Amino acid sequence: MKQDLLIIVDKKDKELCTWDKLSVHKSGLLHRAFSIFIFNSKDELLLQQRADEKYHSAGLWSNTCCSHPIKNENISDSIIRRLHREIGMKCETEFQFKFIYKYQFENGLTEHELDHVYFGKSDDLPKPDPGEVKDWKYISLPNLEKEIVLHPEIFSAWLQICLPEVIAHFKNQSQQ
Repeated sequence: MKQDLLIIVDKKDKELCTWDKLSVHKSGLLHRAFSIFIFNSKDELLLQQRADEKYHSAGLWSNTCCSHPIKNENISDSIIRRLHREIGMKCETEFQFKFIYKYQFENGLTEHELDHVYFGKSDDLPKPDPGEVKDWKYISLPNLEKEIVLHPEIFSAWLQICLPEVIAHFKNQSQQ
């Protein structure tokens, strides 16, 4: 795992310090993150199945892209970099909301993130990095909700936690 320096924050998103990625996840420190949700013109969400080599949540279905801004990189640049690296796409994104969650994985690592959520719109087909993404698919939000109810074990924790708010923001955006 590359030793990116993640940004440790307080609950108000004030930057406190930086620390290496693995140590942050071993300690469960609150850190800045982002999640990207790309929708196509049919209002379907692009999901990725995380690669089997990922150090947590391997093989699980999740939102289009998620990662962390790193030291000395603004979040907009981080989003462009990670969206291209993980899923092989370029897409304009727009901030929607942020939330805090904490989840402990079976392997002892903990995600404790202040997660900034962004939406984008694109009909481009992804060209994912196989080291990051095992598979991908588009799915409607109602079908995703049904799938999560039937098979929660195949979806990432953060997707399940933030999906209700994603749906609310998406519906609000669609009505405008």
